[in-house]
Amino acid sequence: MMKEEQLLAIEMHVRTVLGSEASGHDWWHIYRVRRLAVTIAKQEGADLFICQAAALLHDMIDDKLFVDPRAEKVKLETFLADLGLAQADIDWIMAIIETISFKGGRGVIPASLEGRVVQDADRLDAIGAIGIARTMAYSGNKNRLIHDPSMTAREHLTLEDYRSGQDTAIMHFYEKLLKLKDLMNTDYAKKLAQNRHDYMLAFLDEFYAEWEGLS
Repeated sequence: MMKEEQLLAIEMHVRTVLGSEASGHDWWHIYRVRRLAVTIAKQEGADLFICQAAALLHDMIDDKLFVDPRAEKVKLETFLADLGLAQADIDWIMAIIETISFKGGRGVIPASLEGRVVQDADRLDAIGAIGIARTMAYSGNKNRLIHDPSMTAREHLTLEDYRSGQDTAIMHFYEKLLKLKDLMNTDYAKKLAQNRHDYMLAFLDEFYAEWEGLS
């Protein structure tokens, strides 16, 4: 099977699994991350096949979406082997998707350029206008408030704290989204991140003004 056919098969598989996911980690998130990964990879000289495959699959063993990520990992490795991917490529892809998550802190900087590209693409989709929309979608999906002025952002979060649900959509900006600009790996992603970061700051200014009835 040619690499183009392998990517198409991976795409169809991911669309089937995540097509109706409603927390902001749906197929269209995957679609955007893939496109961003291609854009960054071309600028940075990364392997386009690995970047696309990892971008397509980056949420397929995520513990936010699957009860047993270890079982999903085994299934995914078998799926890729059945498509005819070389074991070295499977290992490369799995290493990327296991190390790109934020998880309440900086997270892990992927060892490969391709991993850093996909991590940047995923983080770019978490900020800016789309990042705002995804934050509200995720918060609604998890029954979290938009804002509670009595609750403030937490520092030095453990993974358990980060996933506890003891936060609001607006707290998420300070606990994650506003940190991402400075955590981009590649030069090109840093350029893209600045505009998205500025957009979020402008949104928060308007949000607080409207909250207080001043705008």
